[in-house]
Amino acid sequence: MDGFLGIDLSAAEWLLFLVAGVGTGIINTLAGSGSLITLPIFVFICGLPAPVANGTNRIGVLLQSGVGLATYRNHHALQTKGSVPILVTIIAGAIVGALVAVDLDEETMNLILGLLMAFMLVVLILKPSRWIHEEAMDPARSKHPLSLLAFFLIGVYGGFIQAGVGIFLLAGLVLISRFTLRSGNGIKLLVVFLYSIPSLAVFFWFDQVHLGYGLAMAVFQAFGAWIGVRWIVQFEHADTWIHRILIVAVAAAAIKFLF
Repeated sequence: MDGFLGIDLSAAEWLLFLVAGVGTGIINTLAGSGSLITLPIFVFICGLPAPVANGTNRIGVLLQSGVGLATYRNHHALQTKGSVPILVTIIAGAIVGALVAVDLDEETMNLILGLLMAFMLVVLILKPSRWIHEEAMDPARSKHPLSLLAFFLIGVYGGFIQAGVGIFLLAGLVLISRFTLRSGNGIKLLVVFLYSIPSLAVFFWFDQVHLGYGLAMAVFQAFGAWIGVRWIVQFEHADTWIHRILIVAVAAAAIKFLF
């Protein structure tokens, strides 16, 4: 398939795409920060400039979120009650973030993200009970101005660089709106799917997307998302394991961004 849609990969590089894509799809479904795997591949293996890698990465994000969302619906596990204000606010923020991202200051952003991830790691470890609960979500909390501001900023970040946004989304959905980790993951997929459409359109408009490499990785990511969602909806203790995976993902993200 070398040369198709501008793809030029060896057999070993195709294997890397397979392993990284499936792994990223699973990680992004269960927690987040899978883009920390795909972005370096687009830059160092495919030779894409950082802004183009950032835009290209959105193809896989869109497809894996769509497949994960469909799998949630097929298992009747998607709970969207009270999520409309969250969706609208995050999508608005994502459009703003994507417009800012076309002139990315990568070094400063990495420092900010690393510090945020380090803070999130402390929050995850200190009080697990805030993350692992079976309380019903509170729609009123999602409509509070401060809550909407938080979700707008998460949207801005997601539109800006994507990597790690799933972690911040889950934090907002679980800690602010009181979704469980299991149901919050479903809303997270819905949010990411919806805001990825205008974000990807912005990157296409500024010619910062490599369609071939993006689609190649996206196919494997979609398969990983399918695996991840099936595990979430069928495993009884999914919330506990999602919390543990979050700790590992956040620690890895903090190290990656800071060092």
